Amino acid sequence: MNVFVFDIETVPDVEGGRRLYDLDGLDDKEVANIMFHKRRQETGNDFLRLPVQKIVAISVVLRSRERLAVWSLGDEDASEKEIIERFFTGIDKYIPTIVSWNGKGFDLPVLHYRSLIHGVPAQRYWETGEHDQSFKWNNYLSRYHRRHTDLMDVIAGYENRAIAPLDQVATLLGFPGKMGMSGAKVWDYYQEGRIADIRNYCETDVLNTYLVYLRFQLINGNLNQDEYQQETELVRSTLKDENKPHFNEFLENWPQA
Repeated sequence: MNVFVFDIETVPDVEGGRRLYDLDGLDDKEVANIMFHKRRQETGNDFLRLPVQKIVAISVVLRSRERLAVWSLGDEDASEKEIIERFFTGIDKYIPTIVSWNGKGFDLPVLHYRSLIHGVPAQRYWETGEHDQSFKWNNYLSRYHRRHTDLMDVIAGYENRAIAPLDQVATLLGFPGKMGMSGAKVWDYYQEGRIADIRNYCETDVLNTYLVYLRFQLINGNLNQDEYQQETELVRSTLKDENKPHFNEFLENWPQA
């Protein structure tokens, strides 16, 4: 079975903000500040509604029978549309189990809205049994189907009162966690042109998610202790072979058990 763990990073869709609020003539920073201000007036915080969050990075861990790979979709200068197309092309190609942390509540709804805006088709992803009966009882859209395993949702027993942040759970399990970075800094990094840093952060986030997933596979019986150890060692060896600074930092913050 192919496993496709993913995480997205977003910034304000300033072009959308200009259209929604008639802000022609203002620069991106001014538009974003107005968007944040309007949102604070509505809710008391500046977390923007999902349709106006533009995707600037999607990072994935792919575990197939042949390999383990960690990367960000598209090049650094790839458009949002291209990044989204690559995400759904991967689902079409591998028909994987997709794994996220809060993917039901954030990542996938953002992908829905943004693919709607760009007109990105994704027939396999949206399949619920109309063309393939095997997807009727196990598809990517149902909350309780494991074809998309939202770890935050599953581990909390589908109780909103029981949910916890990925950073805290990963840290409690002995994994590196956020390492001083957070999604709150992404907009600042984006304005400074630090796309590579955003992608690197997203890749470490998706690695934390994958390691939590492996522990979940251990406790639910899909991996025994030896298999779990083999899979975590595969992560270590893969990151060592890549020899990238952010992967090396991840390994330094992940002590050997």
